[in-house]
Amino acid sequence: MSDQDRVAQVLAEEIRGADPAETPGRLCHAAVRLLPVTGASVSLSAHGMPVPLSASSPRVEYLMEVQATLGDGPCLTAAATGDPVFASDLTAARDALRWPVYAQQAAAAGIRAVYALPLGHRTVCVGTLDLYREAPGSLDVADLDAARTVADEMTRALTALSRGADSGRRDGDTWLHGMIAHHDEVHQAVGMVMAQLGVAADEALARLRARAFAQGRTLMDAAHELVGRRQGFDAG
Repeated sequence: MSDQDRVAQVLAEEIRGADPAETPGRLCHAAVRLLPVTGASVSLSAHGMPVPLSASSPRVEYLMEVQATLGDGPCLTAAATGDPVFASDLTAARDALRWPVYAQQAAAAGIRAVYALPLGHRTVCVGTLDLYREAPGSLDVADLDAARTVADEMTRALTALSRGADSGRRDGDTWLHGMIAHHDEVHQAVGMVMAQLGVAADEALARLRARAFAQGRTLMDAAHELVGRRQGFDAG
């Protein structure tokens, strides 16, 4: 059996009998077992904003939220360009300078390397599979092939979830409703900032992200508070 066949077999066994909404999480855990990485996560991309979907650990989930809050990081770069991004050492000059704040946050959490693989097709990126490692370094050819196989399986799983939601299946609808509710709340908050400060959408999102980061909160939390309390958003 080839390495690629072995990886495909492990993934198939991992998701056999799983509910559709459980599949991304199971694939993240399988990626950690198959690859020399500490953690794995998957995020969807909607209007240039990452929507965290699943993670293999609380630490990885935290780093997903950090990128969403900052609007910067290897995973966002991969989603924007549609190309894989391999940050082999976030404490070294090239990677540390490319995403300075994210690199500092990741290193503080004990993560030195991040590998982000786009999900979808060559012309359409629907999100990213993100792999995290405590030790710096690159993935070898065999590990890259395995990571791409996981990404392909994750793309198929997300496509199946989307189709389930579109067809009215309860499992797909529950998954999609939760994701959209959080994402829509961010857009509501951005709209409130636009109206209160008289700024464009990009600047309003940047202001919201800056407030969330300054308060040590996630973008989702900051948006939820702003929308829920209908509080003012001062220019400072």
